[in-house]
Amino acid sequence: MDCRALPPSSLPHTSKLIHDYVENFSRLENFYEHKPELHSAEAYARQLNFPADRRREVAAILRADNLLFGSGPETESNLRRLENGAVAVLSGQQVGLFGGPAYAFYKALTAIESARELSLSGIEAVPIFWMATEDHDIDEIRHTTWFYEGQLHKLVLPAPAAEARPAGRVALGVEIEALLQEIEDGLTGPSGFELLEVLRSSYTPQDTYGSAFAKLFANLFSPQGLILLDPLNPSLHAIAAPILRQALERRDELNDALLQRDKELEKAGYAPQVKITSKSTLLFAMEDGKREVITAANGKFSFGSKSVAREQVLEQVSSNAEAFSPNALLRPVMQDYLLPTVVYYGGPAEIAYFAQSQVLYKKLLGHMPVLLPRADYTLVDPKAVRILEKYNLKVEDAWLGSQALYKKMYSTNVPKKLARSFDASLRQIEKSIASLDESIRGVDPTIQGTIARAEKRIRYQVEKLRAKTGAALDRHEKIIELHAEFLENLLYPHKGLQSRDLSFLPFLLRLGSGGLGELQKLACAKKTGQHYIVSIP
Repeated sequence: MDCRALPPSSLPHTSKLIHDYVENFSRLENFYEHKPELHSAEAYARQLNFPADRRREVAAILRADNLLFGSGPETESNLRRLENGAVAVLSGQQVGLFGGPAYAFYKALTAIESARELSLSGIEAVPIFWMATEDHDIDEIRHTTWFYEGQLHKLVLPAPAAEARPAGRVALGVEIEALLQEIEDGLTGPSGFELLEVLRSSYTPQDTYGSAFAKLFANLFSPQGLILLDPLNPSLHAIAAPILRQALERRDELNDALLQRDKELEKAGYAPQVKITSKSTLLFAMEDGKREVITAANGKFSFGSKSVAREQVLEQVSSNAEAFSPNALLRPVMQDYLLPTVVYYGGPAEIAYFAQSQVLYKKLLGHMPVLLPRADYTLVDPKAVRILEKYNLKVEDAWLGSQALYKKMYSTNVPKKLARSFDASLRQIEKSIASLDESIRGVDPTIQGTIARAEKRIRYQVEKLRAKTGAALDRHEKIIELHAEFLENLLYPHKGLQSRDLSFLPFLLRLGSGGLGELQKLACAKKTGQHYIVSIP
């Protein structure tokens, strides 16, 4: 499996924060507790003191849930290790249709490989995947895009007719059958039918987005011992009640700290990910199946149409914790109250959240795990490799956009004899201008800048003529147009990275279990935060 690594700065749409987090961490060290290195996790694991009774309670809940999901003996083995003192390597994602975007699978692979490496170094560690079943943004998870036969195929479930509910409780409905049939019509070979069986057993009309996702991931990753966590389990909320209560009890203190942190981030040149106002709290309340934002004002908490005395809400949190859920900033704190987390693998937005959440960790937990960027890949199939080689392109050329990609492809679509003529003409122009520059230098050195600009304009026009010639030669066959469409669909779908927009499952058909293992090995390379360009069969 050929592989090439790229730093975040080479990727399109990379934020300043994630670029600095990976390549200039000193600029951000005031906003995080540890350097983004796996070695930091080893040191942190040795000092982490996690309550044994809470460890056992959570492990028992996870065991019952993972049996329902269909996890196997390797997961059970890891649950016993967790009970007996192992630390946790976490990642997580929304429960998207058919597993959601490819990076959800990459997060699981990264957690699995990192836990394996820590265990080999003498730190007993298990991989855990936090399924974001409490999320209410159904529109974000009810669709996925599959790439096959060079085209993008969008699979979409209708929006639920009922009021907004947590994704983990929204049933898929009978419409899932039509999507499974569409997938079956596009699959070929024994591996395709094996995958279809997995999908049909996971995605039934009675299943929810949460249960279907859990069954799919249990089938694919329980051989590696991945433990799945569903935060909608009311028993987990009951254990986390002290943290949820503190979030409201100390609302004013925590909010002031967050407002101050936002100012510090802005002063350092970074935009806070979660907007904090003077009325913000860190919790949602469940009212009639809907998640309502809780706000604070005049000594009371308000949510939905209610305005309730603070003490009354605090009592409700203690007695009925499952009716409350954390926002994006408190969620990781709740997660690490429940689990002995030493590493969390996140995407760019999640790592940015933690820059704000750090103040909550300090005040509520007193410690914070190591944050590492998840592994990320762009997978290149044999046809794409051939097209790239034909036009002397790299994957990065597809990220420049259609206009730049077409220009490069047209420039190489010139017969060799004519191409040599263009090259010879450019060399002659360079030689003539260099001679002219030397002659004029003694007369008036200030004209040299004008000569350089003239050379640049002439070169631009020659290259433009070369591209137009290539376009003219392609006008009847339209081969370049088809090749460019193929590359953009695969490498830059909807003007975004492949891993953020395409489903991983069609690639899994090509990779097989052996290829999946090879991706896993790349997930924790020595240089953190790399993006891998990987050629697949």
